[in-house]
This record gives sequence, structure tokens and C-alpha cells, in this order.
Amino acid sequence: MLEERAYWLAWSKIERIGPILLRRLQQRFGTLAMAWAASGNDLASVEGIGRRLVETVVQERSRIHPEQLLEQHTAKNPHFWTPADADYPRLLLEIPNPPCVLYYRGQVQPQESQGIAPMVGIVGTREPTDYGKHWTRKISTALARHGFTVVSGMAAGIDTEAHRGCLEAGGRTLAVLGTGVDVVYPPRNQTLYEQIQQQGLVLSEYPAGTKPDRAHFPQRNRIVAGLCRAILVMEAPTKSGALITAHQANDYCRDVYVLPGRLDDEQSQGCLGLINKGAQIIPREEGQLMEMLGAIPKLDPVEQLSLFSPSPAPDLPSELAQVLQAIATQPTPFDIIVQEAGLTTGVVSGALLQLELEGLVIQLPGMIYRRC
Repeated sequence: MLEERAYWLAWSKIERIGPILLRRLQQRFGTLAMAWAASGNDLASVEGIGRRLVETVVQERSRIHPEQLLEQHTAKNPHFWTPADADYPRLLLEIPNPPCVLYYRGQVQPQESQGIAPMVGIVGTREPTDYGKHWTRKISTALARHGFTVVSGMAAGIDTEAHRGCLEAGGRTLAVLGTGVDVVYPPRNQTLYEQIQQQGLVLSEYPAGTKPDRAHFPQRNRIVAGLCRAILVMEAPTKSGALITAHQANDYCRDVYVLPGRLDDEQSQGCLGLINKGAQIIPREEGQLMEMLGAIPKLDPVEQLSLFSPSPAPDLPSELAQVLQAIATQPTPFDIIVQEAGLTTGVVSGALLQLELEGLVIQLPGMIYRRC
């Protein structure tokens, strides 16, 4: 996979080529190495890649040597994963737009990458009330004592309280940054950042040296949601970034729990809105919350989950087998399935329904399908 790793990195350096287009390129050409060598006409046949983008790709790849880029990049960023790597977090491969490159610092645990270790995200406002701080500390401490890994964004407020509560209880925590993994933001969290590296992991999709940028933080929220089996929203006003994480978690079929607040409390209005839309209320009793989180189905251990190795199709009629084979190991959009299967839209739609009934695939929001 070393070669493919180099091509994930190389493609990520081309402007306007993101995770969704990379998935389409991989599905069209088999590997990103093959896509790198494809002609302009072949690239233009991929949905979402128009002539202007083809010109950009052809121009940029003439200046990039993937193996050399990998060597140079690794010298500055020694610790990172791509979807071609066995340690790339399994649950992130389930979301529509997993990071092309994921940098890390700290203590790696294979159980987390495989999706076996239970991870719960805690998010909320940067300006919490005493009520929000109290319950965040209480719940993160309880999660740590029961063996859950707490995931948050190391921002001021609820994030900071979640990380600290977990660390003080001797638990493991992951911080997903909107900066490079070597840049501490806010700066006053320097000590917290160092503690997280000792007892957990710091993650980012941005290379070393990347400074804070307002656009990066909503993007990192999808990683928090994607890594976790459940998201707890502690306090959030109506325009809080925590609500983005909650909505993304819902789109990814994760459980969303909300700390209820007073009707006249501005910091709780976003939480109350989530409850109105069907989010579950965090129970007052610790044991009840642990029981609810413990009821989330566990993932089976796998030796390796890769974007490049669809599992063999079972013994099925030819059209069903074609459609199942067109679905990669990560969630796949309907139009890509039609293209890869080489069948009509109606036939693919009927086949997907049959595969759902047989428990071989499930439909995610946005006409996206995933193998079971």
C-alpha cells in the first residue's frame, strides 16, 4: 500500500480535488495510482470533473512526483495516515468525505482504528454556564471510568471541560484540531494539549504549521462525528458549531444525545431544538446513560478495512451480484453504483431494495449505500 499512500497524498495537493472526487476516481480506475496515469479524456468521464478541472489536474501532476513528495512530506509530517493505511480509523471510512490525509500525535491504539474501542464525542459552546461545565465534567469522568474514549475539539468551553474531566479520571481522550497537530489553539490550552498527547491522541487533517482558520473548524466537526458511535451535545446556542457536529452525526447514523436546559437559557436553545427534532435526552442517572451507550451495537474486529478491497459478493443472481460488487467498502452514492454496475437506473434501484431486504446493504441519507 506504500505506492497508493503516495498517490493519496499527491492527489490531495491538487486544488478542488477532495475526498468525494477521490472516491470516484478510485472507483473508476481501481486505484489512485491508475487514476494519476489516466488521460485527460478518461479523467473527464468521472462525474464532477469538468474540462477546466482536467486542465488543472494535468498541469499540477506534471509538477508532482508522488514518491518524492511522500518522502519530503514525511520528513516534515512523520505521523499521518491515508485511507490506504491499515491504521486509518475504520469508522471514518464510513462517512462520505473522509480526510485524504489524517495527521496524528500521541499514543495510537489499534482498537480505536478498528472501531472496537467505544468512542463518544462531547461538544458544545465555547461560553458554557456553570451548569454546562458541571455536567460536562461529570459525564466525561463517568465515561472515562467506564472505558469510553472521549473525543472533542480542544476548543475553549465545553471541549476543554470534556478533555479535562476525562484526563483527571485517568481516561483516554482524542482531540480533533482545526489547525496543524503542532499548533495549539487556543494558546491557553498548551498544558491540556501536552496532557492529551500523553494519555490520548491529537488528530488533524491539516499539515504541520497550519494556523487557525475559521473555515477549518466546521470541517473538523465531521471528523469528530465520524470517529464516534455517539455524540453528546452539552450546551449550544442556536448558531453553535456543535449543532453542525450533531447534524453530521445524524447524517452518519450516529446516536445524538442532548443535555436539556432551561427554556429561557440562550445557551441551551440549540439543544432544545435538537430535542424537538428527535435527539435523545441525556438521562440524569449515570448508570442509565452507560446502559444506553452500551446498547450501541459493537463492530466486529477486522484485519484491515480499505477503500480498495471490496469484500467478495455472496452467491447471488447476476444482477444483484453486479450491484453489490459496485458498492465499495465505504458508503457509495447511487449514481456511482449505477455507473460501476453498468445497469439501468431502474434495475439498480430494484436490486438495491432486494439487497436491503436480504440484509446485505443499508441505505444512508442522500441516496448513499453501504455494505453490511
